[in-house]
Amino acid sequence: MITCETLMKSFYKREYKIMLDWLINKRHIAGISQQSLAEKLGKPQSFVSKIESGERRMDFIEFINICRIINFDPVELIIALNNKNKQKDVK
Repeated sequence: MITCETLMKSFYKREYKIMLDWLINKRHIAGISQQSLAEKLGKPQSFVSKIESGERRMDFIEFINICRIINFDPVELIIALNNKNKQKDVK
C-alpha cells in the first residue's frame, strides 16, 4: 500500500531535484519567465514557482506540458536519469 510517507520520500529523492533543476535550466534557456509559462499553462505564476521550489509536486502530464511549452523533449531528461541510475548500479 502506498502511504503519504512513501510519497513524501519520493518527493525528496535526488532524481526529483535533478528534474526540477533541469526544467528550470531549460526554461531559462528558452527565455521563458515563470509568469509566461504560467499563462501558457492557464495557471497563476505561483503555480510554477511552487513547482520549481519543490513546494508543489508536479504530475507527469504537467511535466509533459511544461516540456512542450519550453520546447524541450522530456525523453532527454528520462534518458539522463536512467543513465545516472545505471552508473550507480555499476559502482
